[in-house]
Amino acid sequence: MDTPTRLVLIRHGESRSTVDQVVGGHEGCTGLSDQGRRQAEALAARLQHTGELSDTSVLLTSILPRAIETAEIIAPALGGLVAKQDCDLCEIHPGEGDGLTWEEFRNRYMPADGSRDPYRAWSPGGESWATFMARVGVTLGDVAKRHPGETVVVVCHGGVIEGAFSALGNQPLRRPFDISVENTSITEWRWGDRAALPGVPPGEVRWKLVRFNDAAHLHRLG
Repeated sequence: MDTPTRLVLIRHGESRSTVDQVVGGHEGCTGLSDQGRRQAEALAARLQHTGELSDTSVLLTSILPRAIETAEIIAPALGGLVAKQDCDLCEIHPGEGDGLTWEEFRNRYMPADGSRDPYRAWSPGGESWATFMARVGVTLGDVAKRHPGETVVVVCHGGVIEGAFSALGNQPLRRPFDISVENTSITEWRWGDRAALPGVPPGEVRWKLVRFNDAAHLHRLG
């Protein structure tokens, strides 16, 4: 049996933009908070101790500082790999609302009833949810095709991890449920594992969700 491809998605640590309640796109992201660094250090210590990702051959990250910092902190536990940066792994591009406070963004761009059209950009120059989901799907698919049979760790964002449920798990574009992704949590998908799955014909290969939101290393942080 061929070695399965492991696509391991790790959300960044808590960001300063979240603490300050600022839209953290390319302009608004200012890296990790103190708590975010502690979270990433806790993850690194866990990975060093367990060796659960010791077979990682590729480390990827978005170009946003909060993801880059997280990748740098955990890299020594992954054999000292140097993270390759890719803008297509970024959170949804917020457009001209980047850097505004959350309240300013809501007042300027959110409908009064709080609803959001998945096909309309969040603000001028930004992405819609549908465009973002398409980007995530293409990018994760390309990563898997370039690294068959390897373990690839991707330090990314909550939206990218949520998008994987549509891209890899065949969930609908419109959010069927709310997904809350913990900072520095691990979500793992595997391709090529032919273990029997309900409703899947024998021998057919599909993406399999192995774990979601695994943040056991954060328990000691409270």
